[in-house]
Amino acid sequence: MTEKEKMLKGEWYDANFDPELIAERQKAETLCFDFNMSKPGSDEQLSALQKLLGVELPKGLTVLAPVYFDYGIYTHFGENNFVNHGCYFMDGGGIFLGKNVFIGPFCGFYTANHPLNIAERNEGLETALPIRIGDNCWFGANVAVLPGVNIGNGCVIAAGSVVTKDLPDNCMAAGVPATVKKFIVQK
Repeated sequence: MTEKEKMLKGEWYDANFDPELIAERQKAETLCFDFNMSKPGSDEQLSALQKLLGVELPKGLTVLAPVYFDYGIYTHFGENNFVNHGCYFMDGGGIFLGKNVFIGPFCGFYTANHPLNIAERNEGLETALPIRIGDNCWFGANVAVLPGVNIGNGCVIAAGSVVTKDLPDNCMAAGVPATVKKFIVQK
């Protein structure tokens, strides 16, 4: 099994020294540079984003520069998503966003997890667990979402929160770690 196959299955894999994964990250870094340095809304910028994500851009997707992806092709945006300035998608495990997801500035979505053991960590090992976000969610500025987290539909995550565990539908969560503060009645 290749290191990429291990990564996509959520198993321990060589993240730092595998030539295939290094090449994919370098390609993404170049495309991020192209996107971030292009005139906002230009054909060049949209082309770089489409190449980065590897798919036709979803209807209503807005991504503001700068933005950063480890791979790009493992981040899956729904329709009418908005990504504000300075966001980072560490997407080795896959990041899946529903429709109408609004992401404030400087948010990070981190699928990678590293060993606590020094020797294993120095070997470059990590796992990557998917992040799944439902429809109609809103992330305040500087939110961090950690590996393997599922966020339900209709959630609001307060600015500065660190989401370490799954969140149910229609909740407002805040804090470090983020906890449910209240449920939102939808009309």
